[in-house]
Amino acid sequence: MKPDGDIILITGANGRIGTAVMRELRKTFSNVVGFDLQSPPDPPEGCTRIPVDITSDSSVTEGLRILRAHHGDRIASVIHLAAYYDFIGKPSPMYDKVTVNGTRRLLAGLRVGFDVQQFVFSSTMLVHKPGEPGIFITEDWPIGPTWAYPESKVRTEAMIAAERGDVPTVMLRFAGVYDDGCHSPPLAHQIQRIHERQLESHLYAGSTSHGTAYVHMDDVVEAIARTVARRTKLAAETAILIGEPDTLSYDELQHSFMRQIHDESYEELSVPGAIAKIGAWVEDNVLGQKPFIKPWMIDRANDHYALDPSRAKKLLGWVPKHTLRKTIPKMVAALKADPLAFYRENGLEPAEWMLANAEAAKQEQM
Repeated sequence: MKPDGDIILITGANGRIGTAVMRELRKTFSNVVGFDLQSPPDPPEGCTRIPVDITSDSSVTEGLRILRAHHGDRIASVIHLAAYYDFIGKPSPMYDKVTVNGTRRLLAGLRVGFDVQQFVFSSTMLVHKPGEPGIFITEDWPIGPTWAYPESKVRTEAMIAAERGDVPTVMLRFAGVYDDGCHSPPLAHQIQRIHERQLESHLYAGSTSHGTAYVHMDDVVEAIARTVARRTKLAAETAILIGEPDTLSYDELQHSFMRQIHDESYEELSVPGAIAKIGAWVEDNVLGQKPFIKPWMIDRANDHYALDPSRAKKLLGWVPKHTLRKTIPKMVAALKADPLAFYRENGLEPAEWMLANAEAAKQEQM
């Protein structure tokens, strides 16, 4: 028996955001389906997952056939989160294979045999040209991506505009996503450098007055839910920035983390970009330390992104309930409560002294 009601289809459903979005939208919709490369045995209660590889014509065709046969052909909203992402910084064929052509393949399949009320594409604020302190970027700010990941989003947005047909589309351009446990690679590695008192924690290759906007995952989920709820009221092609208007500078972030982690003041030194790039290359290629900061990131050290989310408030009634400033103490509390668990959750490699301390504490308890 098919579930009642229009379908909510979420791609990238196994991810942290995808799972949270499924769980949230299930409160309103009875017919919530997720597409992902693999189908875990336990989707959120009342939801369904179908294994789909969006880089494969046959897999997408079969996934949509199953969707139509078991769930119907009326789709309230497609939340398209599946995409390729890395911190290598260089162009990769995976961006076109997964993000651009995967989206094209999915959109083409949906236009055949489905009534789609809305297609929501998960984009990034980084499609825009960086600004300067004092400038708040709006959706009308020039497009100007500065590395491979946002470049792939720009290409995908353009492809959607050209090939959407009569499917209404929304480009949600998200700031950097974090949560109470961090789960943001740039922030997690910044915490690691300060926690371990690494030399790099005192050095910065760009202007410390620059920074980048962030948004809490709970606010991301709410923004998506509001986008779905207002699908009949939005224009056929809409772009909306989703982020906090309070952008912490790199200097503020560093001082905040240092005070929270070590209860100390912090001094940092500005390093010329050329020297910083040489140091990063030596760490990676000579010392074999595999640092998070790559030479290409140093070129982006002066990029500044502060957002004006007034369109999100006007069209969606969305205002962020969280701020990074107020969440930093929660991140650090999670770190202090169980450093190894925090590192594990955030994909960090613990220092030898951390492993030794943990083993010593374990022996004391025996």
